Amino acid sequence: MHVYEYQQMRSAELIRRAEQERLAREVARGSRAGRREAALRTAESESHSPGSRRLRFPRTA
Repeated sequence: MHVYEYQQMRSAELIRRAEQERLAREVARGSRAGRREAALRTAESESHSPGSRRLRFPRTA
């Protein structure tokens, strides 16, 4: 009987640990997606601003 109870506790612990790891991966995936989206937004806003244009080569004297 003790072996069965130990097996049940171990199974429940593994299920809890797997759920925690799944949630951690989901949070990491969401934060990466948020950073990627924010980077795209800033890149788009900077690309259309007139002040960010600079000459590629310096002017000759």
